Amino acid sequence: MNDTTITCPKCGAEIPLTQAVAHRLREQLEADFQRRLAQERKKLQAEAARAAEAKVSLELKDLRNQLAERDARLKEAQQAELQLRKEKRALEDARKNFELDLQRRLDAERKKIVEDAARQAAEAERLKLADKDKVIADLQKQIAELQQRAQQGSVQLQGETLEITLEADLRAAFPFDEIAEVKKGQRGADITQRVRTNAGLDCGLILWEAKRARNWSADWPEKLREDQREAGADLAVIVTTCPPEGVRGIGQHDGVWVCEPGLAVALAAALRQGLVNTAVQRVQEVNRADKAQVLYAHLCSVEFRQHIEAVVEAFKGLQDQLEAEQRAFARQWKEREQQLRKAITHTAMLYGGIQGIVGREALPEIKSLALLPPD
Repeated sequence: MNDTTITCPKCGAEIPLTQAVAHRLREQLEADFQRRLAQERKKLQAEAARAAEAKVSLELKDLRNQLAERDARLKEAQQAELQLRKEKRALEDARKNFELDLQRRLDAERKKIVEDAARQAAEAERLKLADKDKVIADLQKQIAELQQRAQQGSVQLQGETLEITLEADLRAAFPFDEIAEVKKGQRGADITQRVRTNAGLDCGLILWEAKRARNWSADWPEKLREDQREAGADLAVIVTTCPPEGVRGIGQHDGVWVCEPGLAVALAAALRQGLVNTAVQRVQEVNRADKAQVLYAHLCSVEFRQHIEAVVEAFKGLQDQLEAEQRAFARQWKEREQQLRKAITHTAMLYGGIQGIVGREALPEIKSLALLPPD
């Protein structure tokens, strides 16, 4: 078989045609293979890129979900922390408000206790001053008697201090009324007050019972009501330093009026005004029936009680001013007390000297001088 040859244009060599065709086919096949290889590689690279991109996208999505969950948990934690802080502030505010309210109530109770103690101390001081005034007045009277009659005995203390003070206060406050002391040993209240106007109109009778004791007695109202029935009195009042439970300052208890000594004049003014008004109305309406019932209804009415409370409040204000003035003049009272103590001491010495001369039988002891404390 004859092989056809061809000449290589570069080197001039003779190359068989079959070999040249095979070489060309091989080159062409190799070029096709390289192209297909490149296409496959590019396709594989694209698929790999898409797979990587999908994986990265999935990972990014997962990271975003994790970040969102973490943000949600962080937000919940922040909300929980804010709620806890809010509740803590609310609890702290509630605690402070409770402490403030408790302190206010304690201050109010403390103020009330101080006011009650001051009122009681002022009344006790007033009675104490009244005791001293009574002792001084009695001693002055005894000194005058000693100067006139050195041989005469002493004058006993007359009546209780509270009763004497009440009687003096009523006389000073109501000069037109007939104030009378019930003698010792006689049945009846301590003091009677016949209410009269400046024109002499008899308006009624008020009985006063003075009780200076430590404890209230349930027998006092019943005894005073019996005295009221026997005397035909319109009203009855117990003035006491130990009012019953439920009565503070002034009030009604078991059918009688009850008041503390400092409010006696105020209560007297209110009761007296009610009697005067009723008496004037009785004079104006002579023919009106059931006069006693009208008087009783008026004295037991809410309006009458409110008038009494208003008058008492006014007198209490005046009493507070008086107590303030008494505190302002406490120093002067102390100086006067020292001077009076010296006078009493010298009087006791004078009386003792006279007693040493004339003898104890001729000149007996004076109890008020014997009870004086040593200077």
